[in-house]
This record gives sequence, structure tokens and C-alpha cells, in this order.
Amino acid sequence: QVRLIEYGGGLVQAGGSLRLSCAASDPTYSRYATAWFRQAPGKEREFVASIRWSGGSTYYSPSVEGRFAISRDRTGNEVYLQMSNLKPEDTAIYYCAIQGVGARNYNNWGQGTQVTVSS
Repeated sequence: QVRLIEYGGGLVQAGGSLRLSCAASDPTYSRYATAWFRQAPGKEREFVASIRWSGGSTYYSPSVEGRFAISRDRTGNEVYLQMSNLKPEDTAIYYCAIQGVGARNYNNWGQGTQVTVSS
């Protein structure tokens, strides 16, 4: 019931950086966590990182830990994914998702933003 929109995708060279942003149309929407997922062609969607709405606890996929950082602004509504030391295998469509309070899993999804990393 909440619309999400992602920004920041683009084309970068290996070793470069990008910052993705995600914001919800309704900042009052009750949520448990916000996460980033990605899906590369021919591969299943995979979890990248998440941040708890309350407390700010974070979790990362081992494939990106140490290179990516998830954070939020002072309002708590806009969530970022800072990506550094990008690798060609990071190429994918990146999706923002929210797990609403009371939901078993992520139940609100953005439209996705393309990240392409060249060699």
C-alpha cells in the first residue's frame, strides 16, 4: 500500500562508487525494516542489505559486506545504499523493499534501478 521509488543507478567502471536512494510515498507507513535486493540476468533475486526502522540495526550479504553500506537520513524515510569498490558481478537491477509491521516478509517493492559495472 506504499509506493517506493529508487534513484541513483547508472554505469560505472570497476572500482567506482554509486549511491542508491529509496524513499516511500507515505513516510508514516509502519515498517519493520527496509532492504535492498538485486537481480542479475539469469539469476534469482538476492538479498543485499537491510536496516531496521527502529534502532537502525543493519545486516549485509557476505558478498557485499565491507564494500556496501546501508543508512538512512534524519527523517528515517529515505534509505541509502552506498556502494564502493564496485565489481562487474555487482551488475544487476537493484530493488528497494519494505517489510511492513506485521508482515511475514518484504511486501512493498520499488520499480528497480539498473546498476552496470564495466571491467
